[in-house]
Amino acid sequence: MTPEEKAFLNSIGLVELDDTLRTRTESSTATAGPGAGGTSIFIHSGDLRVRLSVKDHSPLKLLPDGDGVLVSYEGRPFVRGQLERPLCHCPEQAYITVSERCIFNCTFCPVPKLPGGIKSIDTIVAMVEEASTTGRLKAISLTSGVATSPEEEVDRMVKVVQALRSRFDLPIGVSVYPTADSSRLLHDAGADEIKYNVETMDPLIFSSVCPDFSLEEILDVLRDAVPLFGKNAVFSNFIIGLGEDDETVLDGVSRLAEMGVIPNLRPISASPLRAGEIQIDRPSGERLLYLANETKEILKQHGLDATKARTMCLPCTGCDLTPFRDV
Repeated sequence: MTPEEKAFLNSIGLVELDDTLRTRTESSTATAGPGAGGTSIFIHSGDLRVRLSVKDHSPLKLLPDGDGVLVSYEGRPFVRGQLERPLCHCPEQAYITVSERCIFNCTFCPVPKLPGGIKSIDTIVAMVEEASTTGRLKAISLTSGVATSPEEEVDRMVKVVQALRSRFDLPIGVSVYPTADSSRLLHDAGADEIKYNVETMDPLIFSSVCPDFSLEEILDVLRDAVPLFGKNAVFSNFIIGLGEDDETVLDGVSRLAEMGVIPNLRPISASPLRAGEIQIDRPSGERLLYLANETKEILKQHGLDATKARTMCLPCTGCDLTPFRDV
């Protein structure tokens, strides 16, 4: 799989499974973010990995191909590879959603519409222990909605990190909605990396899709997190396809990189639970490839390297074109 081919697959994001694969393909169910509630599969081809959501009537179809699989596009062979088995949500990581519910109403995200639960510390520890028995576990990643308040969610996450740090000698990454002291609390609890999502760097779009939040407050917390966690250890998801233009994206990438934050550009996934509430324009493969290459150059200028990330989305690469890994 070439970067161009992966970009094209990312631009579609959906694959239909051949009937012979439906009962023997291990999929992952998302419980956080725009893809929450959907199932997906991971394909490894050459040095690249792609994650595709499973959906009937996609122009992409996954077929058996010897001891591997073939992705066809509109009936024609496109990419060959191997299915990768996820541990918890993605390969090589225990990527766990602590609170599968949210009181906030970001219009791109289905989580507020879903009746999600809250995992106990014992449940989370057991999930990581099970993943560790495979011998393939390289990192622990934790994310969460906001069940009652950002402060209570951070407090819950601190307790989870402390419990995991006392049992596992693995890098731990955390993605939560930030509070004034969340970085210090999570760092002191034993987290190695942190991610606070800006979602978009277009202020008008941000105020429309994230009406409960302040973009400038998130940026302030990101900036303050860098001295605590260090270089190449602070990240932010940045959605592509909300109506922003490329100049705004790259200006936003530059602003984050100047702070020491590595942005993770994520093509938007439209949720049927949000139909009619938001305009979604999933980016083309060409646009994703262009933005990834430009982001790589901006990161280089600021001495940042996405390959140094050990947890969460940047080492997984399945959903995105990741600078220094895919391009």
